[in-house]
Order: sequence, then C-alpha cells, then structure tokens
Amino acid sequence: MTESIEAARSALLVMDYQKDIVQRIGDDALVDRANTAIAAARAAGSHVGWVRVALDDADFAAVPSTSVFAGLADPERRAAMHADAPGTQIDERLEVRPEDASVRKIRVGSFTTTDLGQQLADRGVDTIVLAGISTSGVVLSTVREAMDRDYRIVVLSDGCADPDPETHAFLTERIFPRYASVITVAELSSLGA
Repeated sequence: MTESIEAARSALLVMDYQKDIVQRIGDDALVDRANTAIAAARAAGSHVGWVRVALDDADFAAVPSTSVFAGLADPERRAAMHADAPGTQIDERLEVRPEDASVRKIRVGSFTTTDLGQQLADRGVDTIVLAGISTSGVVLSTVREAMDRDYRIVVLSDGCADPDPETHAFLTERIFPRYASVITVAELSSLGA
C-alpha cells in the first residue's frame, strides 16, 4: 500500500462509469463502491474527475478505416456511442458536481484526446486515484498514460471491473503493482484521500 496521499494534490478519476457500460457489467455493488470512494475523496478534500467515452459526428467522421474504432461507424453502434446518447452519460446513481473535472474522450485512455492533464494541473494534482470500467481498457491505458506524465498512481482494485474477471485479476495483481499502488476502496479513506 502507498504512503498517505496529500488530499489537495490528488484526484479520484471515475472513468467510463456510463449507463450502458455499467449495465453491461451488471454489478450494483461496483456503483456502491464508487460512491463510497467519491464520498471519501470529497470528505478528505480531494478532487473528483469524470471521464466518459463518446463521439460526436465530427469524431465519427475522423476515424480512419485502419483504426480499431472504425467499427463504430456501424449505424447502431454509432447511435449508442454518440455523445448525446443516454447510454454514454454518467450513471445517474453517481453525483457529478459542477466543480469536478470532467472530460469526454474519443479513444481508450483518459489523457490523449482530452484536456484532462490541463484540468488536473490547474488544480495542482500530482496523484491520481483510478476507478474505471474496464480494467483492460480505460484503466490500463490511463495507468500507462499517467506513467508517461509522471503522476503518482493509485488503482482501486474493487473500484474497477472488467468483462473478464481473470483479466481484471491479472492486471490488478500482477501488472499494476509494478507502476501503481493497488488498494481497495475501504483502504482509500485511511490514506487521507
């Protein structure tokens, strides 16, 4: 486990907790744990940030045919992944506040297609605590991006989920501990964030 976190310099990033993605995972306890982490972060004076994946018409048009995202051009998938679609909105059981950092991304990681780095810099954040769906998608990509940006990284093992539980376990038990502190939501409050 990591040493204590300076709350004012940390941000809990709640990533891809969108209606459709949360529904696909089908774990209400995951949303409850995210709410617990959000409450702990807010109580400690940490920042909270929201990341969601959704594309607008210009984003869809800019996806090259060589991209793994080219399949999003299918009309049904395009409608479901549109920035205005109900399913791409943050799950209504989670409380987004106006002062929170918030970004809409068009790729897997949280940083490359957003101004998240600038929003965190404006708040003086040097430590990020990650909760996200999926562990093998947004969490893995964001860990890698955050390493390149020199953030101190904490991953909430039970604040993340993946459609493949074995992949989730492998990443949280074997890969992430090489680059990040991996803790549970319950351990978060004891760190001061």
